Amino acid sequence: MSEQSTLNPTSTTDPVKKPEPNQKSHEWWRSAVIYQVYPRSFMDSNGDGIGDLKGIMQKLDYIASLRVDAVWISPFFKSPMKDFGYDISDYRAIEPMFGTMEDFQHLLNKAHDLGLKVLIDQVWNHTSNEHPWFLESRSSHDNPKADWYVWADAKPDGTPPTNWLSTFGGSAWTWDPKREQYYLHNFLAEQPDLNWYNPEVRQAILDVARFWLDMGVDGFRLDVVNFFAHDRQLRDNPPRPKNRKRPAGADAHDPFFSQWNKYNFCQPETLEFLEPIRELMDQYPGTMTLAEISSAEDTVVTSSEYVKGEKRLHTAYNSALMHDEPLSYQRVRDMIEQVESHFQEGVICWTGGTHDFPRLKSRWLKFLIDDKFTHAVFDHLFIALQLSLRGGCCIYQGDELGLTQATIPFEKMQDPFGLAGYPSILGRDGSRTPLPWHKDAPNAGFTTAEEPWLPIPDEHRDQAIDQQDHERMSLLNKYRRLIHWRKKQPALLKGDLTLLDTEEPLLGFTRQCDEQNLICLFNLSPIPVHYDLSPYPNCYRADESDFINRRYNGVVEIPGYGVYFGNYSPETE
Repeated sequence: MSEQSTLNPTSTTDPVKKPEPNQKSHEWWRSAVIYQVYPRSFMDSNGDGIGDLKGIMQKLDYIASLRVDAVWISPFFKSPMKDFGYDISDYRAIEPMFGTMEDFQHLLNKAHDLGLKVLIDQVWNHTSNEHPWFLESRSSHDNPKADWYVWADAKPDGTPPTNWLSTFGGSAWTWDPKREQYYLHNFLAEQPDLNWYNPEVRQAILDVARFWLDMGVDGFRLDVVNFFAHDRQLRDNPPRPKNRKRPAGADAHDPFFSQWNKYNFCQPETLEFLEPIRELMDQYPGTMTLAEISSAEDTVVTSSEYVKGEKRLHTAYNSALMHDEPLSYQRVRDMIEQVESHFQEGVICWTGGTHDFPRLKSRWLKFLIDDKFTHAVFDHLFIALQLSLRGGCCIYQGDELGLTQATIPFEKMQDPFGLAGYPSILGRDGSRTPLPWHKDAPNAGFTTAEEPWLPIPDEHRDQAIDQQDHERMSLLNKYRRLIHWRKKQPALLKGDLTLLDTEEPLLGFTRQCDEQNLICLFNLSPIPVHYDLSPYPNCYRADESDFINRRYNGVVEIPGYGVYFGNYSPETE
């Protein structure tokens, strides 16, 4: 498949290089559709089995063909790769396996030529234990960076300062024999936490941010923002009360959530630390921050706090859609009500999947009738719903193809989280397998190496990009058309959202702005439902061409897992 063939000649979109009007606005992020690239698994350009920056650049036309506003690229910075790039040893250098700084600059320039914004991952909660900052910090108690990380004395019996657990298993504290103190690491022991209470640390981080902003990046995805601050009194976490549910997206077998994580993160001081970040971003008009809110007890409420007002971050995503539960009427309705209540002063980025969670398709397959047609229409419903909600949204590479969670045999596993938790927790490898570009090519066209860093499941080959590219009703082309259609609907880009009193299983809401009034209906069941449109006498079917509904006088019939969009005049409600 040539690069040109990824542009989908069956679609009605404009030429790829024409930036959309929404992208010209300094507040483009309010309704942005962001595509996440996991570099190791996107495209390998040099045949070593690992994706790289040149590989991303070679396939930017594909990303642009989706009509997304921005691409978020997971870490490609210098790193020992204990956590595949989220353990950074130099914030201003490129890890050689991914390429060079020149490669990144070429990628950035090409993306901008295609009308794509570029967000890069910034991991500011912790560094690698090989970072020069940490090497100096651990060398003594009185060196210039002695207080740049979180150090604490042992308890009288020699045990760690608190009972806090690492998200990757075991204690969140590791003893350092050279310094004769414990250091905090909320993740791997090779990922020591920075001390955000130290103003020198905060300034050093801002200097890193300015370095990349000066280069021309359009913003940052900020890793685990809610972990920046810890309880300075070092109080133990209480055990999780039996009546306290685990957070959204938390694995039922994960011991990290056996505690009520009250003191190790999500501290109020973090909100104060966000203000200088926003102040810096405001000096670069049109740039933005996308916050990851991880492991919070109430993920929606916490994420809303991090984007409240104009002095904090721009937008945030959370794990509200990451539950391994049916996408039921009541669940979705409650979630929308909660978001609308708490995000009145901020912007949410709706996210169904990332590199940290099982593939969204596999999370819901088991709740559906085992039928390929049912699975397909449900996939179509989900992306239509995600694109219709107020705020932005994020699409993880491969979800637009309908990839399922891969089963990785133990001997092929790479993820330290999965290896530590095996077999109770299988880890994140299953959602990180390489993209299938060509069904019949060796390694599905991802690499010319003998084998890629993670195996590509045979079942992913049928969903390969070359198979879906020219098939009009493929999921890939559904994403393309709906994203492009969304860009032309003022109500979806900036309109208010009002839930309708629809009966289960029909979820309904309106999106309204001065230029447009849109009714959005979603049948969250396999059985056809009917809805009376007579309160909207001038309602007519919106100009999207993918969802087929029959209408009898004022009643619309919506098939199983079907969708209806209609324009109407507000004065005739």
